[in-house]
Amino acid sequence: MTSELAAAAELAAVIVNYNAGPEIRVALQSIASEAAGHTWEAIVVDNVSTDGSSDYVWEFAPHARVLRNTVNVGFGRGINQGVAESRAPYILIMNPDCRLEPGALATMRAELEARPRCALVGLRVLDPDGSEQGSARGDPDMLTGLFGRTGPLRHLLPSAAVSRRNVVSTGRESATVDWVSGACMLVRRSAFEEVGGFDPRYFLYWEDADLCRRLRARGYEIRYVPGATAVHQVGHSSRTARAASIRAFHESAYLYYVTHVAPGAFNPKRAIARVLLAARCWWRLRSAPADRGGAETRSNVT
Repeated sequence: MTSELAAAAELAAVIVNYNAGPEIRVALQSIASEAAGHTWEAIVVDNVSTDGSSDYVWEFAPHARVLRNTVNVGFGRGINQGVAESRAPYILIMNPDCRLEPGALATMRAELEARPRCALVGLRVLDPDGSEQGSARGDPDMLTGLFGRTGPLRHLLPSAAVSRRNVVSTGRESATVDWVSGACMLVRRSAFEEVGGFDPRYFLYWEDADLCRRLRARGYEIRYVPGATAVHQVGHSSRTARAASIRAFHESAYLYYVTHVAPGAFNPKRAIARVLLAARCWWRLRSAPADRGGAETRSNVT
């Protein structure tokens, strides 16, 4: 995209790619369809893919371009890189294995424009079979590992208050929530820059919960809009390094916990969290399929 077009863009879509294959073409096509009639750009930050997937980006030139990293910098750092390359007031953050359903972008944007203190909007995320992934969440705590989206007790006790707090259902109504999945979100640039973007300490996972929490601490609102929908293939990239992805998930969960739930170097809850997360990580690694090599972006371990 020329510098003149980039400067005039109303929307910047930022995608971090690692070996997403042809899914990234589907993602970009859905963005192009949704942004038709508007000035937009897409910035794909490639974390050393080896499958040639970023080559699909050139099909969408001059609107889309690639930033190629020489090392895998992780998800949050990659998004920050892409955002820094753009000037658009609205930032669409989306996984390369997501696709927007018709009307999704307009619905999310309308929600942001109607609410000046809304910093970030998430939408309903579906599996390819149409089942909901549960993209609106409550703030994580010690019980999230058991009652979170894929927690074993949530499936046994789906109507329990702790299950409903961790994965929020609002029916068809938009609502204020604690945080939304980073698989697909629309963010107000000014708010994103005010809090410094994603925390670079999170290589993978939980950076979305952390971002939303820091935005809320500044008085901003996080909204979930189930009238907008995206379909997420889930973990297309991370299947090449499932074990590394699981470890990253649990390391980031601990970082989130000690930052927001149990601050203070001598807080005894930290030791409990470390033991529980290590046990959960071990259990997930035992049931994980063998890696096929490579690094990771995001997967369905939450």
